[in-house]
Amino acid sequence: MAGVQDRVIVITGAGNGLGREYALTLAASGAKVVVNDLGGSRDGTGAGSAAADAVVQEITPAGGAAVANYDSVATADGGKAIVQTALDAFGRIDGVIANAGILHDKAFHKMSFEDWDSVLQVHLYGAFNTIHAAWPHLREQQHGRIVVATSTSGIFGNFGQSNYGAAKSGMIGLINTLAIEGRKANVFANAVAPMAATRMTQDAAPPEVLAALGPEHVAPVVGHLCSDELTESGSVLVVGGGRVYRVAQFQTKGVTFAEVPSIEEVGRRWNEISDVDGAVLGINPVG
Repeated sequence: MAGVQDRVIVITGAGNGLGREYALTLAASGAKVVVNDLGGSRDGTGAGSAAADAVVQEITPAGGAAVANYDSVATADGGKAIVQTALDAFGRIDGVIANAGILHDKAFHKMSFEDWDSVLQVHLYGAFNTIHAAWPHLREQQHGRIVVATSTSGIFGNFGQSNYGAAKSGMIGLINTLAIEGRKANVFANAVAPMAATRMTQDAAPPEVLAALGPEHVAPVVGHLCSDELTESGSVLVVGGGRVYRVAQFQTKGVTFAEVPSIEEVGRRWNEISDVDGAVLGINPVG
């Protein structure tokens, strides 16, 4: 199996937590990694080189190949600089793991525009900026792997995370389209919703729950999604604590109206429209 041997993978937000685990796992499996981290706190404030440098220093003494990058994913120039780091250091790029993220959790009625915008800039726009910079190289070489970090908050929702949930749901929409557009070029795009104990989730669950959710459980799945053996594209996987499962949209049998219905008629048949009995995997009607 070729796996990820000699593949060049950019990992954003790789100075701590899950990103760090992805970098260590991929490097140990023979990949060459770009460890990107702005070095800020979990709310996005601050910056520094120590976090990314520390991960590189864990990898290179063991014979692995890694370089650090400290650019922000939140700007187009930052995304380009991250990808350029891979090209300058290793001469190519084979994949992007869009993992960088921040939190500004608040109930929706208390959320400011800055709370909303800053989270979307890092998560959703950050994924776009980095992947968009890499995309021409992946298409030209007819090989690429994209993994984005979504969340169960983006799939199912979560109180106080309308900004985070919207960003993470948007990343699913992004990989759904990239899976279609990248298919002919052997560029695969998938999403992982990690359930892991990191500084982003340190107050999200009791300590005894978090103790069973080490980031090391997630990294092998992400590694497979970066491998040459991957055959899956456009999938959303929830991963944590040893469990891995796919989440997908479904469609009900629904109702077909012979003529334009009245509001009342729609109401009368609403149970039929929403009844999930016999539901099937959703299919894009225009795809």
